[in-house]
Amino acid sequence: MHDPGKSMELSGAAPAGATLCTEFVGDRAEKAGPAEDALQHLLPAGTVPGDVELSIVVPAANEELTVGEFVDWCREGIQRAGVTGQILIVDSSTDNTPRIVLEHGAEVLRTPKRGLGRAYTDAIPFIRGKWVIMGDADLTYDFRELAPFVEEFRKGAEFVMGSRFRGTIEKGAMPKLHRYFGTPLTTWLLNRIYHTNYSDIHCGMRGVTRAALEKLDLKSQSWEYASEMVLKAARLRLVTAEVPVKFYKDRAGRVSHHRRTGWLSPWIAGWLNLKVMLIYTPDSFLLKPGIALLALGLLLSLALAAGPIRIGNIGFSLYWMLFGVTCATLGYSSIQIGILARVLHGLRPQLVRRAQKFVTYDRGMLVSAVFVLAGAILLGALVYRYLKHGLRLEAISHPAILGLLLVILGFQTFCFTLLMEMAKRVVSRPEP
Repeated sequence: MHDPGKSMELSGAAPAGATLCTEFVGDRAEKAGPAEDALQHLLPAGTVPGDVELSIVVPAANEELTVGEFVDWCREGIQRAGVTGQILIVDSSTDNTPRIVLEHGAEVLRTPKRGLGRAYTDAIPFIRGKWVIMGDADLTYDFRELAPFVEEFRKGAEFVMGSRFRGTIEKGAMPKLHRYFGTPLTTWLLNRIYHTNYSDIHCGMRGVTRAALEKLDLKSQSWEYASEMVLKAARLRLVTAEVPVKFYKDRAGRVSHHRRTGWLSPWIAGWLNLKVMLIYTPDSFLLKPGIALLALGLLLSLALAAGPIRIGNIGFSLYWMLFGVTCATLGYSSIQIGILARVLHGLRPQLVRRAQKFVTYDRGMLVSAVFVLAGAILLGALVYRYLKHGLRLEAISHPAILGLLLVILGFQTFCFTLLMEMAKRVVSRPEP
């Protein structure tokens, strides 16, 4: 939290009648200036910051057409919900947006333009409420109706999603591609992976406790922060709730961010969101299929190690064994990547501790050595016959193929053990 005593009257290019609060980070002060990371916290004149129950934190870029009325909506919503509140606009505008925000009595955090996700990360030190509600400053979400969010927070919710599909969507507010394809599809995918029950994972109006926001540790810089937040909330098993919201079309004269950046913008946003879903969920779609593939591969490879077999009218020969080797290799790789993903994300500390306790350096090296040695012995017999018959192979050696699989699994185990050791050091490394 910032100290009101560390404030000074703003001069120069900042809006008149505002107070500049300089945020101190360690022994260094973040002041307005040419530096890339400079932050400038502006308060309406006469405002004395104090603790509140609810903070509305909303990024804005060139929203002078709507931001004044938006702040008025927020004030009305805070009053209706019966809470004390803070309205903080994280601004990277080149128009009059910050001046209008201050004139309507809200706070401004001036930041370089570097993405929606980064805007929320920048805002964390300036948030004074125990509950946080996010959204857009374009009047597409009705911030006059905050009471449902507050009610869920009072019941103990840590993460409250808005839902346009459970609420109302004004005609023309959402493109048909988003409404009937993109949002339902990605919501369905996430619900299947995480066993959640959301109806609208891309709703921009959502709430989170400040403690949970810090725990989420958002890394995404752009639109994909929204998916990262939902994914991590599921992984961290935050107490979640969903409330209906109203969604309006853009005001006359305002062009949405997607339309400003061209027709490709929605597709880029969708691609970024899909990337986040894949990055934060590899263990979900790799571990169980990997176990099944490894089991099937080992069954076929071991059963055919002595040669072809026949079960009824079905013959299992070399091709089935090669299929088994392929399944075992892919399955083992999937399991390893899934475990590494869980360790690196650190979203399930108990599972991470179990994995790190089980996969030790000594144990991994021993297993890899046993696999490689056993495989080398089986391959050695083939090499001996190859040399004895004048560098020719007269018959297929099923045991040698099993030996090749063991060498592959041994090498994978060796590499996995090293990666786990490196991951342990990365995860446990103290932040500078």
